[in-house]
Amino acid sequence: MGIGRRVEENEATKGAVKPAKEGIVFVPETPKYTMDDLILPARVREQILDIAAYAANSKHVFEDWGLAKTHPYSKRLGINLYGPSGTGKTMAAHAIASYLRRPILIVNYADIESKYVGETPKNIRKAFTAAKETGSILFFDEADAILSRRVTDMTSATDVSVNQTRSVLLMLLNEYEDFILFATNFIENFDPAFMRRISLHIKFELPDYDCRFRLWQRYIPKEMPNDLDCAYLAGQYAALTGSDIANAVLLAAFKAARHGDSLVSQAYVEEMLGHIRDGKAANAGQAVTTEKRVVSEAYVRQQMQPEDKQTH
Repeated sequence: MGIGRRVEENEATKGAVKPAKEGIVFVPETPKYTMDDLILPARVREQILDIAAYAANSKHVFEDWGLAKTHPYSKRLGINLYGPSGTGKTMAAHAIASYLRRPILIVNYADIESKYVGETPKNIRKAFTAAKETGSILFFDEADAILSRRVTDMTSATDVSVNQTRSVLLMLLNEYEDFILFATNFIENFDPAFMRRISLHIKFELPDYDCRFRLWQRYIPKEMPNDLDCAYLAGQYAALTGSDIANAVLLAAFKAARHGDSLVSQAYVEEMLGHIRDGKAANAGQAVTTEKRVVSEAYVRQQMQPEDKQTH
């Protein structure tokens, strides 16, 4: 997700061989989320708190307890958050920075990639320098784009540039003595050299029933009239991310508003969940099938009641 941004001081004009000057300024941000905003399985949440505590207590452990002598190259801490899209990786990165009371400097590959050979490594250096000078947590989102495997059969200047970029990043990671976060949906694309330089990999998974229930509650505002049964939705729809749940509620609300309804119905939400499921299946190249669900008699009776008797 493109949360970070870059500012280009001078853009190349069309047809120019190379601009006279091209500068990218990396701008840190105030974290958008806190630990209280995270709804994650207990195992993942505990790991997030562990690494946040690691960073918070780094000075005490290395300096007061002397581990700087026995672990001289362990002051840097690379953490990789990996798993399916929409499971909270970027939100967790913001929450960690917030916990540490530090700004976050977010870098996407688009922020640093340049069509000019040799410029991309320079931009990576700028990102590290900016993080150090501003005291920011450096966060590489969609990190597989830059941490991918190096080219072994180089046939073009582009291949050479890619390997040069990887080599510069490896060197910077070796020298950097601070906290760095990575996030990816495709950890299998990481180069083994980067895997060795990342201290911990935290797997984000689809939310379990408890998390789904709390996510439904989180994304249904108390001001919104509705007949939604969070327990039912959490139980019947398992393969959902937090983003899926948020989108289903939002789209159902807009549909209810368009029709002039007095409440956001469960039928609308389930319709939107069906669209989300179909889109995912199409993206995965799977056949889309309509599945029948068994619902309780009490639920059916409740749905057939007049609106003024339903639970809003």
